[in-house]
Amino acid sequence: MALKPAAANKPKMSVDLPAPAACRPKLGATLYGGIEGLPAMSEAANYSAFEQLRNGRRVEIRALRPDDRADLIAAVARSSAQSLYRRFFAVKRDFAEPEVEFFLNVDFLDHVALVAIADESGRRVIAGGGRYIVVESGKAEVAFAVVDQYQGQGIGATLMHHLAAIARGAGLKELIAEVLPDNVPMLKVFEKSGLPLSTKREPQVVHVALRLC
Repeated sequence: MALKPAAANKPKMSVDLPAPAACRPKLGATLYGGIEGLPAMSEAANYSAFEQLRNGRRVEIRALRPDDRADLIAAVARSSAQSLYRRFFAVKRDFAEPEVEFFLNVDFLDHVALVAIADESGRRVIAGGGRYIVVESGKAEVAFAVVDQYQGQGIGATLMHHLAAIARGAGLKELIAEVLPDNVPMLKVFEKSGLPLSTKREPQVVHVALRLC
């Protein structure tokens, strides 16, 4: 899933809500302060929810913070070459400072990023992340990455669920993504998201579109 800063450091770009029942997800998210449901986007930087994965592990899904820098870089270092290639369409472990700033400095309006936080023997680590960037009115590109040891536990699907809820609450109508054809796990996340899905296959990439309403 490409979704990365372009040469000019600008992205290329992919709670129960008061939405039509046909496209309404069920999501038990809680913000700091105990507010149930989807936050206003001005509050999305404090987004937090807790989920239980398939193996019983409990993770926090929360907004990415600027002070997550070291943990985000550590998550990249713990990811395999295949996982990095599927995320960036290249095996990329080293990022220039403008790229790091792009990934960390999120406005939670046109650029929203969530991370999945797991506990490893009392130490909280980033197990995965997902983000969307608005590319035009009503449409955003979305991308995900999960550290290898946490793959297959439902983190991608959980992040997708929360990002879709936030995107719908922000008034977006569609999420899009570019996925490598061999990235079957990511394609399955989209297929099982419960959102109306359309795909267009090309030799090197699968174009995915998900309707939010």
